[in-house]
Parts: sequence; C-alpha cells; structure tokens
Amino acid sequence: MPAVSSQAGGETPRDAALGGSRKNPTVALLPGDGIGPEVTGAAREVLAAVLEPVRFETALVGGRAIDETGSALPDETLSLCRRADAILLGAVGGPKWSDPSAPVRPEQGLLRLRRELELFANLRPVPLFSALGDLTPLRSDLIGGVDLLIVRELTGGLYFGRRREQEESEDGLSAFDTMEYSVTEVERVAHVAFRAARERRGKVSSVDKANVLASMRLWRRTVTRIGEQYPDVELEHVLVDACAMHLITRPAAFDVILAGNLFGDILSDEASVLAGSLGLLPSASLGTGSLGLYEPVHGSAPDIAGSGKANPIGAILSAAMLLRHSLGRDDLAQRVEQAVARALERGVRTPDLGGAGSTAAMSEAVLAALDESG
Repeated sequence: MPAVSSQAGGETPRDAALGGSRKNPTVALLPGDGIGPEVTGAAREVLAAVLEPVRFETALVGGRAIDETGSALPDETLSLCRRADAILLGAVGGPKWSDPSAPVRPEQGLLRLRRELELFANLRPVPLFSALGDLTPLRSDLIGGVDLLIVRELTGGLYFGRRREQEESEDGLSAFDTMEYSVTEVERVAHVAFRAARERRGKVSSVDKANVLASMRLWRRTVTRIGEQYPDVELEHVLVDACAMHLITRPAAFDVILAGNLFGDILSDEASVLAGSLGLLPSASLGTGSLGLYEPVHGSAPDIAGSGKANPIGAILSAAMLLRHSLGRDDLAQRVEQAVARALERGVRTPDLGGAGSTAAMSEAVLAALDESG
C-alpha cells in the first residue's frame, strides 16, 4: 500500500520533528470513551514493539473525564499534552453525555485541545488495501489508482465561530453558528496542502462553497494566491457538493483535497467507503510546534464497547503517523503500515470488515507481522 500519510515537506508544521528522531519520547495516551481504550491499547502495543524506549502517560478526556472531574479536558490532561512529544487519542462521547443542552459535553474537550495546542491542520489519508478490495461498494474500475489525502482546517470555521445556543426572536426561539475564516487561517493550512502535494502527485483540489458563502469566497481568493507560490502544483477549485459527488464517481482524480473544518469533516467520513470501513482510517492533527495529536477517524462506538469487536487498524495506523510526523521515524512508520497490510492479506478480519475476528486477534496479527519484519 502507499505510505499512510504525506509529510508536508518544506517549512510546514512538524519541521522540528521531521528533521530527526526523538530519543526517549513521551506519548500522552488519552483513551477516551467507548472503544477508545481498546483501540489505543492495541496502538500502544504496536508502538512499544517498534520503539524502545518509549514512555506512555495516560490521562482523562471526554465523557469519562466529565464523570470524574466535571471537565471534558482537565487541566492535568492539558498539562501532560503540552509536555509530551506526541498525543495518541482514542475517541470521545456516547449516549450518556449526548444531551445537547448539557453545559459540558465530551466534544468540547477535543475542540479545546486542538485550540489550546494550536493544531490547525488535520491530515486524513485514505489507505486502500488490496486485500479489502471487495469491501467497497464502488466498482473496481473506480477504485483503481485511488491514493488521496484530505487536509482539513481544524481550528476555524463553523466549529469555532461565534454562536448562540438559544435566543428569543419574533418567531420564537432560534440559534445560530457562524462560519468565519481569516486570511491567516486559510494561508497556513493551504501551505500544508500544497507542500504535501509536492511530495505526492502534485495536485490540490480546494473545496469551498464560494458561489454562496462570503467566508468561502475569501477561502478561494486566498488559496488561489498561495497556489501561485507553487507553480509545480496544479490547483483546482471544487464546490463542496460537486466534490461529494466526485469522491464517489471519480475518486482516483483526487490527490490532496484541501477543505475547511466542516466540509473536511464530512468529506473524510464519506471517503471511508473507498477504503471499505471507517475503522481503517487514521488521522494526524498538526501545528507549528513539535507536537501532534493522532487519532482514528471513527467515533467511540459505544454499542460495541467492551465486546472485543472494535477494529484497531485506524488507531494503529494513527500510531504510524505519530512515528512519521512527531518522531521523525518514517522507517518505523513504514514497518507498521506494511505489517497491517500483511495481517489483512492473511485474512484476519474484524466484524466491520466482514469477519469474526476480535480486536485482540487483529492487533496480535499485526504484532506477528512486525516480528517477522524485525
């Protein structure tokens, strides 16, 4: 399979880390809720198998943190994350904490973590494994050649704009959220996308809704201007509704997809059908410093928590991205990615992949493949 992420290259986020490996790294482990502890446990085993010495420190986040401390992101957790070399996160949330009117919700912890650590660029690769070609609902001729990376802006847009949960109006109660972007916010994530494209196939597809939204017209103008600094990279602008369609009808045409917070969130979940399961997708949230947050794209899946059915591959591949981007160990990242591919080739499958294998069985198969390559 192709590398499970693209280094941004140039003077992109993580340059300090990409310049060389860190000795005796500390990884902040935030298991979170639902299946989070199960999949991060598997990823931890893989990291420990390829990286010695490595220190893990565990802390609370999300719903469990609310139950125990009243905060979705306790100060102790934020402090640990600030001093760590990298952060490995499971997932947050669940029905227990799903009341939208609750003053504290699990997702608030994750959003605050991104904001406090200034992690503004989210890399979401879509790994395709030949052994899982029969799982995608798309025809094989559409899937052939697919190798894409979604670069999602992470600390602006609708999720961080001004909002009002409830106010009185002539028509009764109303609420609003505001999509806001500054030129600076767009510039910095655009540089990440263009430099990533330079290391890949040289194309950026910038997603917006410039025909309707003022914030997206600023987005398009800014991306166009930044693109002029990268004459070796092809730039196209795609309306978000057209992009959603093209991801299904011609996915191989995309290389790097650049999108705002909301659109990137939705499109990356849609792209999971290309891989065959949301449980396969990793991600990296990066900033300008030497710290990154790594997590699988899937949610907390509380309905299967504790059943041993969770797919740990998304978390394991997130650990590979951690090795590559935060610790500068591309060699170890490739070992992990290749071990995942070999485990799947041998037929190990969790229920989301159409099999009956357990979380433990899948992680054990990856560890066995790692032993063979070591």
